[in-house]
Amino acid sequence: MRRQLNTLISAIVMCGLLFSAIAHAKNYTSELYDTVIIGGRVMDPETRTDRVTNVGIRKGRIARISDDAIKGKNIIDAKGLVVAPGFIDIHSHTPTRFGEHLSVLDGITTQLDLEAGSYPPTSYGYQYRGGAQLHYGSSVGHFAIRGLVMEGSSQSYFFDETGFITMGGDTWRKQATPAQVEEMRTHLRNGLDLGGLGIGVLLDYMTEAVSESELSMIFATAAEYDKPVYVHVRRGMPGDPTGLDEVIALAEAHGVATMICHITHSAMGGIEEWLAKIDAANARGARITTETLSYLAGGTSIAADVFVNRDWRAIFDIDYEDVQWVPTGEWLDEERFLRYQRDYPTSSINHHYVKEEWLLKALAWPGMMVSTDALPAFDIEVKTNPNIAGTYAHFLGRYVRELEVMPLIEGLRRITLLPAQWLALASDDFSKKGRIQVGADADIVIFDADEIAPQAEYGDPYKTSLGIHHVLVSGRPVVANGVQVEGRYPGKHLLAPAAR
Repeated sequence: MRRQLNTLISAIVMCGLLFSAIAHAKNYTSELYDTVIIGGRVMDPETRTDRVTNVGIRKGRIARISDDAIKGKNIIDAKGLVVAPGFIDIHSHTPTRFGEHLSVLDGITTQLDLEAGSYPPTSYGYQYRGGAQLHYGSSVGHFAIRGLVMEGSSQSYFFDETGFITMGGDTWRKQATPAQVEEMRTHLRNGLDLGGLGIGVLLDYMTEAVSESELSMIFATAAEYDKPVYVHVRRGMPGDPTGLDEVIALAEAHGVATMICHITHSAMGGIEEWLAKIDAANARGARITTETLSYLAGGTSIAADVFVNRDWRAIFDIDYEDVQWVPTGEWLDEERFLRYQRDYPTSSINHHYVKEEWLLKALAWPGMMVSTDALPAFDIEVKTNPNIAGTYAHFLGRYVRELEVMPLIEGLRRITLLPAQWLALASDDFSKKGRIQVGADADIVIFDADEIAPQAEYGDPYKTSLGIHHVLVSGRPVVANGVQVEGRYPGKHLLAPAAR
């Protein structure tokens, strides 16, 4: 009897141990993450978290943040490095394979063209159709719709498989009839229905062409959908806020969230007055924000309206010798400027007119975001500007670390959380970006705060940034140990649901 009792007890104990082992195995499996980031300085701009801990990633999301040891299929040792949200570039013009390569190596995980946009927005980023390493998207491009209505152009973006558009013709020079304005409204609605992240307006490139009624129609259409408008305002003489006043009035009249593109490059020495006007409008209930670049030159088409039809030397307070031709990086004189403008009207220039003191005043504004405004890059032999390769390393290296314009957590807020919060007005996709939190998208950049710096410079724009060790998009590494990972395409085309 005793032997039977002992046997029964032993069986019960063995069953308990077996069930315990099974339960433990089940628990272990549930805690095995796709990727684990160990021992990094985790910085979340929304909660102001700044501590050394571990991050577990599963199915493209941050699944755990813990001081406990956690296990993963892939391990990233982040000791001594910052673990931050991936950088969100709200103003870029280079949805190309080469542009993508340089962007991810500067920590960019989301690349958007909101200033110019495209139409239809579903056609944006044709080089990414086979897959993208970063997330990408655009606003609805008013300029492309104008080209369709005014000239029958079917080109959806600045460039496509057939080449670049030229900034001439009725699209950029001629005012629309009332019937044409209504036709544009129909296309804007269609673009928003298709998922455009608001409406992009290149107003300064068609200063004489866009009438008050056409511009008001754009804001009214955005109001129907409660989507933002992004505007390159009409430029006057240095510091003149007339173009800003025009946009503020429309934003307030229609109740539309509005972004003023690259304000430092438009306001110039009037930056403090421009920001004060935005503050006053927001105090009255408006929703207006803005962004700036971390590099000082402007980059645009040599055939842009301001360089063809206006006194650009007076407007920018510079001369021919302050302009570089982008394809070669050479400094120009009057003869070469006019010759290149005639013979190569689709080419780009860098015009050096912004002063660093203006940028410092802009960065002192608490809501100022930072973007690249990168020009299209296709081939290493054809130069563009250094914004494409070094914007965020330059911002964090020079302005955050060296000049101590703001603490690192605040610098990260400007390039991650602020863009995500603004873009949540257009799409819920952004409510889970720009953060290092459980449930957030695992778009992550891991960098050395003491080392991060650009190498790109004017005339030599494609040198990759220093100090960026790892970049993850949807939890998958696209940069590992400072090297781009070929053949991995976790990026998504971000489109907004219509909200009419």
